[in-house]
Amino acid sequence: MQTILLLIGSNIFMTFAWYGHLKNLGNKPLIVAILISWGIAFFEYMLQVPANRIGYKIFSLGQLKIIQEIITMMVFAGFSYFYMGKELTLNYLYAALCMIAAAYFIFRDGAPG
Repeated sequence: MQTILLLIGSNIFMTFAWYGHLKNLGNKPLIVAILISWGIAFFEYMLQVPANRIGYKIFSLGQLKIIQEIITMMVFAGFSYFYMGKELTLNYLYAALCMIAAAYFIFRDGAPG
């Protein structure tokens, strides 16, 4: 659970670092957006690196990646809707179903060890 919580926090920072500037800094020079995004990404890495170290003791590398991607999509959907004001279309549902299928295949043999 610790890995999941750290990855959720990491993804919140990552999503703002990657996309938050589109809403708030569109009229600022690109270098400003880059530097602010790097600053936000620092906090993402402060959570992501320990999450992967802790998680790698339990999950395989592929399982960690799929967990990360599922969390990324969930955080991104929330960010898109609540922060950016974008509607969630059926394509988000279809993408989620594909992620569920990916999780099934990567986890079907269980955790390593």
